[in-house]
Amino acid sequence: MARGGDSQDLEVVGPSRPAKPHTGSLAQRMMMIAAVWIAILLLAGGVALDRALTAFVTHNFDEQLGYTLTAMVGSTEIGPDGEVFFNRPLGDQRFMEPNSGLYWQISGKGHDDYPSRSLWDRSLKVSSNHFDNAPHIYDSTQFEGEPLRVMERSIILPGSNTVWTFIVAERRSELDSQIHRIRTILIESFAVLGLGLLLMAAMQSLYGLSPLRRVRLALQKMRSTGANRMDAPLPLEVQPLVEELNSLLAHNARQAEEARTHAGNLAHALKTPLTVVTNAAHAHDADLSETVLREAATMRRQVDHHLARARAVGRRGAGQARAPVWPSAEAVQRAVTRLYEQTRFDLAGKQDANVAIERQDLDDLLGNLMENAAKYGGGSVFVTVDAMPADADFCEIWVEDDGMGIPEEERSRIFDRGARLDTGKPGTGLGLAIVRDVVEIYGGTVELGESEDLGGLLVKLRLPRAKG
Repeated sequence: MARGGDSQDLEVVGPSRPAKPHTGSLAQRMMMIAAVWIAILLLAGGVALDRALTAFVTHNFDEQLGYTLTAMVGSTEIGPDGEVFFNRPLGDQRFMEPNSGLYWQISGKGHDDYPSRSLWDRSLKVSSNHFDNAPHIYDSTQFEGEPLRVMERSIILPGSNTVWTFIVAERRSELDSQIHRIRTILIESFAVLGLGLLLMAAMQSLYGLSPLRRVRLALQKMRSTGANRMDAPLPLEVQPLVEELNSLLAHNARQAEEARTHAGNLAHALKTPLTVVTNAAHAHDADLSETVLREAATMRRQVDHHLARARAVGRRGAGQARAPVWPSAEAVQRAVTRLYEQTRFDLAGKQDANVAIERQDLDDLLGNLMENAAKYGGGSVFVTVDAMPADADFCEIWVEDDGMGIPEEERSRIFDRGARLDTGKPGTGLGLAIVRDVVEIYGGTVELGESEDLGGLLVKLRLPRAKG
């Protein structure tokens, strides 16, 4: 019983190396983001601070005018002629100096204006169509080349029915000068602050991205020295990237080693048939054609075996595979039924089971097992899909037949390449060897036992369950 599965001289000119596509510099992105936010925050903060300081300086300026206006009201009396006069002079000497920039004036309808000496031959304009019960502050340009800050208030003095308008005005040059100095200090301070913040952002970018440069240098060193991993300690944010890179390098190294091993095994497997064919050809054997056909079949079996392994390794490295078991088992059953029409196939189990393996490899595995069961069984094959709990990490597929089975002492040897216990039936002796190799590549196992229900061979195929 067998169980198994014309030349010309050309001048070669190297093409110019195309520029590698990229999405820009991380450092430039970080600097641009930092510069934009610093500019927005400094501009908003500067405007707010400028308004606050300007309002504070202007308020102080207006308070001084208010003090003067209060002193004027407190010092004013009505004379015998009905005109106003001060019972004591105001303390600021600038009121006595012509065109000093500080002025006062008292006006009433039907009365002459009572101005400060500093007005000299000028007078302050008065709007008589309103009554200012509280001090009224405004800017005025009534004197050419001399903008004024004006405060006025309407008062009815005791002993008079006239509405007197008290006005005090001061040149805005001092106020504007203070505001200008404040804005100059703000602009200079915020410029220095912005430059400092940009330098800090640049240092953060250089220092923060230095681990990525260390990774690049480490990769260059690995390429030049032949190392296969990076062991230098790195920040927490970069360490997962390095670990994944080390895993990828280890995975590629394993695949390369597997490829070298497969190539060596294939070369070793082909060496003997090629030697037999060569010796037969040199000896001019009469059965040379038969020898060539026999050894060619052997070489084809070996090539098929190693190609199956290579395909499985390549698919495993391509990413997380996923295949439904039930549709695969049904498709294989239909195909094998055409070859063994007298065999009865029964399929049971869970129809929603999925395994982490490529569909083509799953079809090949089930095809080998079910075809062997049909070939060496007594006419009945029973396939159970997912014989384990649904929360288990593996999915187990049972393939049972009612044949003679395999003695326990022979079960480990049957997985060897070319091993056959029944040479009376056609076969390559590679079926179970291919099954074992492909299953191990995907991290699964395959076991042989005795079927309790059918009495023949029981093959337990255990594959990783697909997640999600």
